[in-house]
Amino acid sequence: MRAFLIALFSAIFVVMVGVTLWAASHSSLFDPAVRAAYNAQPWAIATLFDAYCGFITFFAWVAFRECRLAMKILWLVLILLLGNIAMSFYVLVQLFHLKPDEPLLSLFAPRTA
Repeated sequence: MRAFLIALFSAIFVVMVGVTLWAASHSSLFDPAVRAAYNAQPWAIATLFDAYCGFITFFAWVAFRECRLAMKILWLVLILLLGNIAMSFYVLVQLFHLKPDEPLLSLFAPRTA
């Protein structure tokens, strides 16, 4: 199961980086015309709210796991700015920190310092 999760979150990371680079090469969210067109779409706004609610939900797990306030703040900023890129990276880091004999269930326990 661990190998499957590593493959899954690696694929999510690669896909999200790729689609983000592709989108950035076609248009910029810093262009006022692009932002105006995006903001005119109700489903775009709904999708954005859905994504950020998901980011905050995921961050609740990160905040539970991380001991230090600085790490919590760092991951919050990364998740809010990079979304699923940061989230998949966080899961991969956690999976690679597991000892070979450590159960996956320990991912749902707070980390020790």
